[in-house]
Amino acid sequence: MILDHTIGIFTNPDKEWAAIRKQDRSMLAEFLTHVPLLVLIPTICFYYGVSQVGWTATEGGEVIRLSSESAMVLCVLSYGAALVGIWVFGMFINWMAETYSDEKINSHHGMALSVYSTTPIMLAGAAGAFPSIWFNAAAMLVAGAYSVFLIYRGMPILMNIPEERAFMYSSSVITVALVMLVTLRVATVIVWSAGVGPEYVAI
Repeated sequence: MILDHTIGIFTNPDKEWAAIRKQDRSMLAEFLTHVPLLVLIPTICFYYGVSQVGWTATEGGEVIRLSSESAMVLCVLSYGAALVGIWVFGMFINWMAETYSDEKINSHHGMALSVYSTTPIMLAGAAGAFPSIWFNAAAMLVAGAYSVFLIYRGMPILMNIPEERAFMYSSSVITVALVMLVTLRVATVIVWSAGVGPEYVAI
C-alpha cells in the first residue's frame, strides 16, 4: 500500500517497526511505494521557495531568487540524488547486516530502515517553500534528530538483534549516512563547477 506506516512511524514507532518486520514485501516494492512520492515534497517546495519566494543573506538585504530554469535543473538533480542516496543507504544497511545479525538477511528490512528513517527529513523538506536559512536549519535539525532516534529504536526490532549489538549496528549505519552526506556535498560542488550551477536573479 502506498505510504503505509508513514503516520505510524511518528505516532507509535515501536509498533510500526514490528508491523513492518512482519510484512512480506520486496526491497524494490518498499522503495517504490514511498520514496518517489515523499522525495517530491522537498523537490517541489524548494523549487517554489528558491524561484518564487527568494531569500536574503542579511536582514533587510537584497532578495535573491534562482531563475526558473536553473531552479528546475537543480531540483531535478536533487530529486535523482535523493532517490539514489536512499537506495544505496538501504543496500549498505543490508550489507552490514552480515556482521551484526545472526539470522538470514531479509533485504526488505534494510531497505525499510532506510526508507522510514529518512521519512522525517523528506517531510521536513516542506520548509523549503520558505527559504529562510534559520527556519530550514531548525526544521532539518529536528527531522535529523528524529531520524537518528528511529534508527536506534527500529534496529533491534526490525533486525531482531539484542539491544547492545543493535546500538553498534545503528552507530555504524549513522556513520555511513554522514559519509554519504559529505560525498553528496562534494559531488554538488563538482557538478556546479561543471557548469550546472545556480543562476541568481536579483529582485
